[in-house]
Amino acid sequence: GSADFCLRYMRQQRTGFNPTMNDSCHNRDGYTLYGPMPDSTHVDVVGGWHDATDYLQYASTSANATYHLLMALEEFPNVFTDKYAANGLPGKNGLTDIYDEAKWGLDWLLKMHPKPDWMFVQIADDRDHVGMRLPGLDSQYNRGAERPVYFLSGYPQQQGKGLNKTTGTSSLAAKFSSAFEAGSRLMQNSAYTSLLAERAKTALAYAYKREGFTQTASVKAPYIYAEENWADDMELALAAADSLNAALAYAAKEPQTPWLGKDTASHYQWYPFINLGHRALAKKLNGVQRAKLIAYYEKGINLVWQKAKQNGFYRGIPFIWCSNNLTVAFAMQCRWYRELSGDKKYEPLEQACIDWLFGCNPWGTSMVYGLPAGGDTPVDPHASFSFLKKAPVDGALVDGPVYTNIFKNLIGLTMYDADEYAAFQSGLAVYHDDAGDFSTNEPTMDGTASLVYLLASLENQGARNQAITRMDSTRKTIYLLFTGHEFADGGLLIRNALKEAGVKASFFFTGDFYRNQQPGIIKLLQYDGHFLGPHSDKHLLYNDWNKRDSTLLSRADFDKDLHNNLSAMAALGIDTGAVNYFLPAYEWYNDSIVHWTSANGLQLINYTPGTLSHADYTSDNDKNFRDNETIYQSIISQEKKTGLNGFLLLMHIGAGAGRSKGFYHRLPELIKYLKQRGYTFSRL
Repeated sequence: GSADFCLRYMRQQRTGFNPTMNDSCHNRDGYTLYGPMPDSTHVDVVGGWHDATDYLQYASTSANATYHLLMALEEFPNVFTDKYAANGLPGKNGLTDIYDEAKWGLDWLLKMHPKPDWMFVQIADDRDHVGMRLPGLDSQYNRGAERPVYFLSGYPQQQGKGLNKTTGTSSLAAKFSSAFEAGSRLMQNSAYTSLLAERAKTALAYAYKREGFTQTASVKAPYIYAEENWADDMELALAAADSLNAALAYAAKEPQTPWLGKDTASHYQWYPFINLGHRALAKKLNGVQRAKLIAYYEKGINLVWQKAKQNGFYRGIPFIWCSNNLTVAFAMQCRWYRELSGDKKYEPLEQACIDWLFGCNPWGTSMVYGLPAGGDTPVDPHASFSFLKKAPVDGALVDGPVYTNIFKNLIGLTMYDADEYAAFQSGLAVYHDDAGDFSTNEPTMDGTASLVYLLASLENQGARNQAITRMDSTRKTIYLLFTGHEFADGGLLIRNALKEAGVKASFFFTGDFYRNQQPGIIKLLQYDGHFLGPHSDKHLLYNDWNKRDSTLLSRADFDKDLHNNLSAMAALGIDTGAVNYFLPAYEWYNDSIVHWTSANGLQLINYTPGTLSHADYTSDNDKNFRDNETIYQSIISQEKKTGLNGFLLLMHIGAGAGRSKGFYHRLPELIKYLKQRGYTFSRL
C-alpha cells in the first residue's frame, strides 16, 4: 500500500477543487503573458497540481509527474486500489486511484495546450512567495484573483532583473507529447483518448517549432527551474510515436544525463533527472541498437558508482536542491538497467538509494512523511497544511539534504526550532526537519510522483512472492485460462468458440502436452494470438494435499521440471522469453513453490476462487463430479453476487472419455452471457 499512500500527497496538491480543503482554489486562472494573443487575455487553465508548498504550477514538472503516474498505471495496475472518487474525495468510482490522479494531470495539460499553436509554460511566478498560507485566491498579481499564465514562445523570458536562458520549445513540448501519448493508450473514454492522441501529435510538432530548452520565469528573485537539456525529452516523445530512428539520433545526443558523476548542478538543470527515453526506446528495439541504449544506462550508473563506492552509504548523488528527487530517479535507472540487461552488479547501489530514502542516512530518518508508519519520518515539513492546520501531508517526499554551503547562502530562510539533528550535521551536507527550511524539508509534487512509480515497482516485486489469483477488480475484464496435460478433446471446439467470439485466452500446458498432443492445435492457438504458458513438465504434485506446507520435491527437481516444460515449448517455436506466468500442476502450491517460481523469473498465477469452472475435469463416476449445468450456474451465481471483475476463470482443454460431455460445449453460451453483462475478455 505504500504507492497508494504517496498518492495522498498528490491529491492534497490539487488545484481547482482541492479535496483536503473540500473547496475550490485558484479557480480564476489566468491572464496571458508573452503570447501571440494580447497580454492579459483570459484563458481557462484551472486544474492540475501545486508544485510544492508554494502554489506555482509548472507544466514541465506536471507533465513529468503525469508520465510517471501513467507508467505506474500501465506497468503495475494491480498494486493500486479504488478508495477515492475522481474528485479526490473518499469513495469508490470503479477506477483505481492512480488512474484518477493521472487523468487529473492530463486534464490540466490539455488546458495548457488548448490549440495546436498554443502552449503554456507555467501559472504564477515567484510573487507567490509571500509566506505560509492555505490555497485560495491570490491577489498579489494586481489582477484580482487571476494569476499570470506564461506562453511557451521558445525565447527568453523574465528572470528576476534579467532574462532566463530559454533557447526553444523542445524540452517542454516533448514532455507534453509523451504524457498525451501514454494517456491515449491507457484512458478508457474513446473521445478523450482520441483528443489525447491528437494533442500528442500537435505537441510533438510544437517541440520542433524551435529546437532547444525552456526555463521557467521569475519576477523578483533569481530562483527558477533552470533546465538546459532537451534531447532526452525528444527521444522519449519520438519513441512513443514509434519514430525509432529519429529517437535513436536524439539518444546519441545525450547518452548520459549530465549530472551523473558530477558534484553539482543548477536547480533542475538536467530534467527529468534520468533519461526516460532510453528505456522506452530499448523496449521497442533488439540487437545492437538495444544493447547500445542499455550501455548508455550502465555508463551513467558507473559514473555514480565510482563516487559511491568510496563511502559506507554508497552515496554518489550530489547534495543539490531536491537531492531526494535525484535519488529516486537514479534508483529507477539502476532498476531499469538490471531489468533490461539481466546484470545485477549494481543492485547494491540501487538498494542503497532506496535505503537512503527510508532512514539509512547520516540523520537516521525517512525522507517520506508518514512512511513507514511508526518510524522516524519528517514531522515538521515546510508545508502549509502541516504548519498551519497540523494536517498530515501523508506520502510527501521532502527535498532532502543539501550541501552546507548551499544552505548557508540561501535567501529568506529562517529556522523555527532547535536542530534535533545538530549532532549529525557536517561541513558537507545538512538536513533539517524544520518547517522553516525550504531547501531540505519542503515536499515536491513531481518528486513524490516519481516515488509513486518506484514504490509501485517494489510492491509489484513483492507481489511476485505471492500467487496472483485475481487481476484488476475495478475493471469488468475476465481472463479465461485453460490447462492441459493428458487430454485435448475440447481443443478445436474451444479454439473455434474463442475465434467466433473475438476473445483471446491463456493456455497453460505441461511439457508432456506440448510434446505428445497434436502440434496442430498448439500452432492454431499460437496463430490466433493466445497466451501459451507452462504448467509443469510431468504434472507433478508439488505439495501434500492434506498438509499444504509439506513440499514433496526438492528445489533442484522443481527447477528441472519447469525448465523441461519451457524447453518443450521452445521446441515448438514458442518464445519462452516472453512468458511471464506459471500455473502450477493441479492448481496446488505453497509458499516454497511461489518463491521458486519467482526465482526462475516467472509469476505464479492461479484461478480466482468462487466458481466451479475448474471442476470441468471430473468424470461422470467421480465422487466430486460436477455436471455442466452446475458449473455454469456457479459462474452465473457468482457474477450476480459479487461480479467477476478481474476473475481468472479456469477450465480444462480436455476431460477424457470419462466425462460424457465436456463443459467446453457451454463455452459459447457462457461468453455470450458475460458479454451481455458488460464484460470484456483479455489474455495474459
